[in-house]
Amino acid sequence: MEKKSKVYVAGHRGMVGSAIVRKLTMEGFTNLVIKTSSELDLRNQTEVSAFFKKERPDYVFLAAAKVGGIIANNTYRADFLYENLAIQNNVIHNSYLNGVKKMMFLGSSCIYPKLAPQPLKEEYLLTGLLEPTNEPYAIAKIAGIKMCEAYRDQYDCNFISVMPTNLYGYNDNYHPENSHVLPALIRRLHEAKMNRASEVNIWGSGSPKRELLFADDLADACIFLMQNYNDSELINIGTGQDLTIRELALLVKEVVGFMGELVFDLSKPDGTPRKLMDVSKLNGLGWNYKISLEDGLKLAYADYLKNSSISASNFD
Repeated sequence: MEKKSKVYVAGHRGMVGSAIVRKLTMEGFTNLVIKTSSELDLRNQTEVSAFFKKERPDYVFLAAAKVGGIIANNTYRADFLYENLAIQNNVIHNSYLNGVKKMMFLGSSCIYPKLAPQPLKEEYLLTGLLEPTNEPYAIAKIAGIKMCEAYRDQYDCNFISVMPTNLYGYNDNYHPENSHVLPALIRRLHEAKMNRASEVNIWGSGSPKRELLFADDLADACIFLMQNYNDSELINIGTGQDLTIRELALLVKEVVGFMGELVFDLSKPDGTPRKLMDVSKLNGLGWNYKISLEDGLKLAYADYLKNSSISASNFD
C-alpha cells in the first residue's frame, strides 16, 4: 500500500476497525474511505455494489461483522449466521468485481474445532467439531476464509484471511449480556465496586484458558500483513500466551480496584476449554505483539471510564 492508496475499512466504528483506522492514520495514509452502517448497509447487495462502483478502493480491510459473547452467539444464532454471511458475500464479491488490489478478511479463533490440539495451528481448520454455542458465527467465518481461497483460485484475487485471537481495547462492547468475557468483567467489577458489593458472580468454573490481544496490536499486525503477506493460507494473529478466566478475573479485579470476592457459578457453561493460537508463522515473518496484558487492561479500563461517563448508551 502507498500512502495515497484508497483504503476502505469496513466496520470502522467497531473495536477492530477503529484500531485499524487509527493505525493507518498514524502511519500517514491519507485516502481512507469509511461509511457508517446507516450510510452503507453491508448486508444490502444493491448498496454495496453501488458503493464499490463509485469508490473503487485499492485496498479493503473487512473488519465489519456481527459479534458478541457466548450469550449473544447462542441466543441470536440465525442473525449471526445470516448477517455475517451477507456482509462477507457482498464485500468479497464486489472487491473482485471492482478490481481491488488486495483485501483482508478478518475471522476469529472460534473457527477452530472445540477440541483441537493446543496451540491452534492454521492447518487445524475443519479437522473437528466446532464449539456449539458459537457454531453459526464460526461457520460464517469459515465460509469467508473459503471464499477468499476460492476467489484467489478462480480469479487470481489477492485476498488474504487473518484469524485474530480474543481481543480487547478501546471502543469495546460493554453490553451486560452481549459482550465478551473481558469487557463483561470490567463492567461488572466496576459496577460492583461503585455499589460496594461484597461479591461478584462469574459464569463457569474459571478454568478455561483464554489468550488476549490488545486491538491496537491487532491493527499493527493487520497493516504489517497487508504489506508483507500474500499467501492463500489463513494466518493467526495473537500473543502465543494465555491464562485462565480465574486468573484474568483476578487481574481485572486488581486494575478496577474491587475489594469483594469472586464467586464462580458452576451451573453456567464454560465454553471452549482453551483457544491458544500458534503464532509461529506470524512471528517468523517478523511481527510480535507489543502491549502487555497488564498495560492493556489499564488502558481498556481508562477507556471504559471515559466513554461510560460520556455516553451511557454505549454500555446499555
